Amino acid sequence: MTILRHKRHQCHQIRLAVIVSVFFSMLWPILPDTSWAGTSRDKRVTKKLKKENRKLKRQIRVLRSNIQSLNSQLSEAIDNCSNGRVEIEMVTVGNAGNSADSTSYGAVSYQFQIGKYEVTLGQYVAFLNAVATTDTYGLYNPAMATDLNVAGIQRSGTIGSYEYSAIGNSSRPVTYVSWFDAARFCNWLHNGQPKGLQDLTTTEDGAYFLNGATSGALAIDRENDAKYFIPSEDEWYKAAYYHPQGVGGPSGDYWLFPTKSNSAPENTIGPLPLTNQANIKTAGGVHSVTQSASFSSTQNYLTNVGSYGGSPSFYGTFDQAGNALEWNEAVVATDKRGIRGSCWNNDEEDARSTFRWRGVPEDESDTVGFRVGSP
Repeated sequence: MTILRHKRHQCHQIRLAVIVSVFFSMLWPILPDTSWAGTSRDKRVTKKLKKENRKLKRQIRVLRSNIQSLNSQLSEAIDNCSNGRVEIEMVTVGNAGNSADSTSYGAVSYQFQIGKYEVTLGQYVAFLNAVATTDTYGLYNPAMATDLNVAGIQRSGTIGSYEYSAIGNSSRPVTYVSWFDAARFCNWLHNGQPKGLQDLTTTEDGAYFLNGATSGALAIDRENDAKYFIPSEDEWYKAAYYHPQGVGGPSGDYWLFPTKSNSAPENTIGPLPLTNQANIKTAGGVHSVTQSASFSSTQNYLTNVGSYGGSPSFYGTFDQAGNALEWNEAVVATDKRGIRGSCWNNDEEDARSTFRWRGVPEDESDTVGFRVGSP
């Protein structure tokens, strides 16, 4: 999604440069013929015209150079797109050294970045096509195609030549991903998005040393040099709820909900002036997509990431209050990893800063996805 938008912007730049270049080129042959000039006044005019001509030539040379540079950039963007390159749009979470909330979460001593949106179907499709032609460690769950409430990815072909494609709109969040799937996605980003089997050069090392682990393994920690990672619980919490009182935030510097509000979100899709909205069920059980309390087994209830455009966190993240629940790095109890946020089938209670989810790290469900962080 981001690459395509960037590519279109580059195309517009090229078209503009070409138009301007052609315009100046057309001026050249229609400038007055000054060979006849003889009087001193004529000579002054001729001198001025020649000066302007030289200026125009310089401008044309610069424009041609810019066109060549833009053409090169466009070719690179097209190559990236055709190769399934993924770009994660990030926001910066500053205010390093902030204090924790009354819940004891949210203190982060350093600046970092976090995904503006949840990882999308399209981004996960690119990941699968790069490393899951065999799918040694089960990065694809068939329910991604068969569970119509969240369906978004289908697989074709046979083992060794699997191919993946999005079903419908690829800008919805991916679900049916385990904590290990999320960690392997981060490893793949860390390693430069390589293509190949799932091994130490693609998915098994990088941000996390997995080396084939698909269950348990709660001792797996983020590597110090990780370029992309699953956010820690404090990182996720801060990005969602923190807003210093000195710059318009609440007393205590933390909101109760990730929509810059202490009041429960509603669930109407739309940009500003709609605020404090999320893809959740209301207290009356009304779903956001249908605005109905009736549940349908054939209705897709996910929304495009960022659909509630007037409801970002202080740092500019979207959907931390709903759409999909999200894995974090926390080890909870003795056998689980942390989960935060709410989702399309849960209510506002789960989106509160005071509520913690937890899940067995190998579990995959229709309500859980993830977003990534980076230094």
